[in-house]
Amino acid sequence: MNTLTRHALLLSIVAVATKPLLAAPVVPGTGEKVTVVGDNFESRDWRYIKNGYKASYELDEQQRPPGGKSKNGRWYESAKRGQPDVIKRVPTPPGGLPGSRGALLVTTRLSGIPGELSGKQQQDDLLMSVRSRLGQAIPVTWSPSFVVRVYLPDFDKWENRTGASFGIRADVRGRDRHGAVEPYWPGFFLLFRSQTSRQFDEDFAQISIRAQKNGHDVAGPKIYQPGWWTFGLSCTPDGKVHYYAKEGVEDLTAEDHLYSSYPYASRCLYFDNFFINVANWDNGKNWSTPWVIDDPAVYVIPPPGRTMAHLVRRRTRQVARRSSQPTKSSKKRTFQSARRTGTKRR
Repeated sequence: MNTLTRHALLLSIVAVATKPLLAAPVVPGTGEKVTVVGDNFESRDWRYIKNGYKASYELDEQQRPPGGKSKNGRWYESAKRGQPDVIKRVPTPPGGLPGSRGALLVTTRLSGIPGELSGKQQQDDLLMSVRSRLGQAIPVTWSPSFVVRVYLPDFDKWENRTGASFGIRADVRGRDRHGAVEPYWPGFFLLFRSQTSRQFDEDFAQISIRAQKNGHDVAGPKIYQPGWWTFGLSCTPDGKVHYYAKEGVEDLTAEDHLYSSYPYASRCLYFDNFFINVANWDNGKNWSTPWVIDDPAVYVIPPPGRTMAHLVRRRTRQVARRSSQPTKSSKKRTFQSARRTGTKRR
């Protein structure tokens, strides 16, 4: 074997040895529940404190601190987009989790810049404190996942507008095709298809999955009956993201797997937060669909030799701080699908 051949063989061995091993999808909810994050909304004194005008950094680069937060320190306003106009604990809608008496209602009307009407679709965010309460992000080696129940109201209660209505998302960071570590936001959207639109002859909803490797969304199941759905997302040590959903409130299983991908051609490294989006037409009149969620929770599978004590660095109760200044690549994000390959849209 000549020198050139030996060198080529060595390079091939190194490439195989350093290539991430593909992992089997992890069903969201597998492993240990991270109890210092998440919420069940069972406390009767649960409340959210607005703290002034909402942020609208994505539109006008104004954050308007100090920002809203929940009394229990588990939820906070996004600094990029403001919090929904209504965030309150309500009785659990029929058919919810057994024993659940409280859930969270979110709906919005003035979703754009405070004091202005854009006449366009806008959105508000509500973030669940994960990284701030743990004292660190969750490394993907811990196979992090989230699960949340979402109540879809009767279709006559939805904002009568064909388009995106609600988002269920993860805030993660990964290494892109150029080697840079950047944030991106995989998850689900619930789209309304109104019978008042020319292209549809009946009301229904559809799940849209963000995103494929090229950044485009994936069309998911259509929903013709209102009621509870369970959504979950997991990240495996190979950097892949896995999407699950099912009708009802039962725990997710392997049969509920919808899709797996490396969104935007990025390999996930860290799970930072879970958050929800509420969208409406920002005309001062249209209220968004009234969305109700229950029992959002985060789970991990500790790597060999590690325990939850290695993950939870911050043991005292913390009030979440608002998101840091958006990066240059994250200033322009909408509900719409990415129009260019690799463009990260929030």
